[in-house]
Amino acid sequence: MKLLSNSILLISVILLTFYVGKANAYSGFSLQQLVQQDTSKKDTTKIKVKNNSDLDKKIEYKATDSVRFSKDKSIIYMYGNARVIYGDFELDADYIRYDQKNNIIYASGKTDPKTKRYVGRPIFKSGTEGSAVADSLYYNSATTRAKVYGVYSEQEGGFFSGGQSKKQVDNELHIKNMMYSTCNLPHPHFGLMISKGIATEKQIITGPVYMQIEDVPTPFALPFAFFPKTNKRTSGIILPTPGEDASRGFFLQNAGYYLGLNDYWDAKLMGTIYTNGSYEATLSSNYIKRYKFNGNINLNYANTKNGIQGQENIGKNFRIGWSHSQNPNASPGSTFTASVNVSSSTYYQATAANTTYDQRAIATNTSTSSIAYSKVLAGGLFNFSTALSAQQTFSTRQIYLQLPQFNLNMSTISPFDSKNRSGEQKWYQKITVGYSLQGNNTISTADSVLFKPEGLRRLQTGFSHSIPIGMNFTLLKYLTFSMGGTYNEVWNFQSINKRFTTFTDGTYTSRIDTLSGFKRGGSYNLSTSMSTKVYGKTREFKNLGNIQQLRHVMTPSVSFSYSPDFTDPSKGIFKEAIDQNGKFIINPSTGRPVTYSSLEGMAYPGSFSTEQASIGFILDNTTELKVRSPKDTTGTGFRKIPIIQGLSFSGSYNLLAPSKKLTPISFSGRSQFTDKLGINYNGTLNPYVLRDSTNNGAFVQNVEIDRYFWQDGKYFPRLTNFGFSFDYGFNAAAVKKKNENYDALKGQVEKQGMTPLQSEQLNAINRDPNAFVDFNIPWNFAFQYRFDYTNNLGVSTITNTLNFNGDFNLTPKWKFTFNSGYDFKNQGLTPMNIAIYRDLHCWDMSVNWIPYGAYKSYSVTIKVKSSILQDLKLSKRQGFYNTYQ
Repeated sequence: MKLLSNSILLISVILLTFYVGKANAYSGFSLQQLVQQDTSKKDTTKIKVKNNSDLDKKIEYKATDSVRFSKDKSIIYMYGNARVIYGDFELDADYIRYDQKNNIIYASGKTDPKTKRYVGRPIFKSGTEGSAVADSLYYNSATTRAKVYGVYSEQEGGFFSGGQSKKQVDNELHIKNMMYSTCNLPHPHFGLMISKGIATEKQIITGPVYMQIEDVPTPFALPFAFFPKTNKRTSGIILPTPGEDASRGFFLQNAGYYLGLNDYWDAKLMGTIYTNGSYEATLSSNYIKRYKFNGNINLNYANTKNGIQGQENIGKNFRIGWSHSQNPNASPGSTFTASVNVSSSTYYQATAANTTYDQRAIATNTSTSSIAYSKVLAGGLFNFSTALSAQQTFSTRQIYLQLPQFNLNMSTISPFDSKNRSGEQKWYQKITVGYSLQGNNTISTADSVLFKPEGLRRLQTGFSHSIPIGMNFTLLKYLTFSMGGTYNEVWNFQSINKRFTTFTDGTYTSRIDTLSGFKRGGSYNLSTSMSTKVYGKTREFKNLGNIQQLRHVMTPSVSFSYSPDFTDPSKGIFKEAIDQNGKFIINPSTGRPVTYSSLEGMAYPGSFSTEQASIGFILDNTTELKVRSPKDTTGTGFRKIPIIQGLSFSGSYNLLAPSKKLTPISFSGRSQFTDKLGINYNGTLNPYVLRDSTNNGAFVQNVEIDRYFWQDGKYFPRLTNFGFSFDYGFNAAAVKKKNENYDALKGQVEKQGMTPLQSEQLNAINRDPNAFVDFNIPWNFAFQYRFDYTNNLGVSTITNTLNFNGDFNLTPKWKFTFNSGYDFKNQGLTPMNIAIYRDLHCWDMSVNWIPYGAYKSYSVTIKVKSSILQDLKLSKRQGFYNTYQ
């Protein structure tokens, strides 16, 4: 183990030395893209000179100050915003000298006597290449050779500056002492110094190359380098990040190889090794077919050893991720999507959320995956969709699979109406019919036996049919009526049989046997409903400032539904409970035999209830204020402020129920007071009172009896549960900016396909509102709060959750962010994540710190902003993986 540790340390030093090699592997050189300056403010001279060396080309030149000639007229001197055009060569400078005999053009700037700064540098362009800036240059108009000093040019996010370059006849470029950097300043903060090299159309060959930071040479160097200049993906080695972990030891992280397979598909294989024996492997691939589809695949495997030597917690974990999206225009009428996230139950904890230390990801208890396809059939009459889905519960290690589920829905039609009908519909032409078919294959079992015979035997298969029939009409202009019914039928290929055993004390137990075979059951119901709207409006307020009026809208709805008794054993679905002696088990409360459904727990158990005749009611309320707008100068502008949005009460009364005919009344609503503050609330009101009682001679406290609260002289029903939640952001501009960043990144992903970096950014944004660090937003603070109250037979429980996050600029270049919460039960803060960012112009520095908790850790990263040199970074990380054990 010590040998492995020393080996990794030695390799780390070597890799740091050769970092510069990879950083420049994607760079290329050409005189590229700068904004062309207009130097022709005053055109004092504009002369065309015929060049004897090339009769087809003419020299055009001008200057705003003066133009002078030598005695023999062979040399032209141009001063002040001079400009020369020769074929496809364009040159602007403060001073230009043209030697017609030798076909030499020389250009330079000048030193401003007041500021002592060098100004008026030559700006030149040749052919299809972009513009470039230089300190001075020589150009041979006959041979097109050029020699440039102190060049500054840009290409694909990289900048070349300083040194000398010489252009040959064959467009081969010789360079010397030139700096390459992603810093866009003429004097960059850092760069790769190329002592000498040759650049052609397809490659760059250099001599010694070393890194230079703030004009200070560093020992990170290469004796020579070869860089291909291909305008396509190129395979290459991915250098690792060396570091140390408090639990796993020294490590080399994310070393691997990148495969640029083609323009539509790539792959990346990476691995991480630790000196204590842990290792991780990752295979990721991105694919895209423009205007068709895009997606990515990620496979992760981790063999972890956390803890001190001799007491390690060894585990093997995996994760499979797949994301696929189809362009809506690729195949109109059909869609195909995939979002797969399958992992072992301890993957996120053992790997610290893939070394992101994201507390939300680490605390995730469930994972869902789905693969879905849909298609419109028969000109839009039918809609077919199918999906494979999985849901994992990490704490119980249970997994629920649907393999697959499908739906076939028919659009609602009016079978008795005519397409060529004229005039109003007759009553029978208002009848509508629909149809839907569902199929499902499900498995619910422990993940350890999923692919074993005992797990596969839990497969449940079934179909469900539904045929709704309805008719809508309006009565007395204000009352909307609807009536109809629904027939439901389920088909299952498994059913159950229960074996009961009774005991001398009157109790009993049961065992369930699953039987294979086709089993069907049908049910139906009839219903009718009526709804309307009632508008209430107050008179105008005169003494309440800008408040003008209060408006209240109520939407009452009453319905009646009837369904016969489908629990009768004679109908073949329900069975009577018979014990080991062949006797019926009697329910003491009803005096009738106990029954159970043979489709209980199946893919489609159906809805088979006793005879019901229920009256349902819903009352929806909306209240808003009419307020004069202070921004309106005419005095006639108003705006509406919603006070209550959708406060609804609902319940039902079963006329045929033997007891407790009235169900508990539930309510829910929301209020949006401002753009920043909105509240959601919900609860349940129980109309029945509690009384102390006895059961077989034993005293029982707080038993719910069939007696309404008003019968005991009470004014309000019991509040059995209540909850409300709200979130508030103090800086609306911050929320808006982050949403814009998210939408922009999401749009880029949809158009071009998702890279691993973009995928991680989207995931981070969904988990953490501070994922985007924007120095233009000086501060932000937001919090989310939820309160829940439950009262179960007199025993009340209260839970509170509070989460908060924010950021602020310490200076225009320093940003401080934090994310935490408060645990009211344990009366303490939840794990906090603190981050400090420093904008170093062309570099970024970030410090991430989790000061306490199971994943106490910190990391320091300094990296180049540009994606070209995104692997040029210095990192320091320390983690405490073993503290959660």
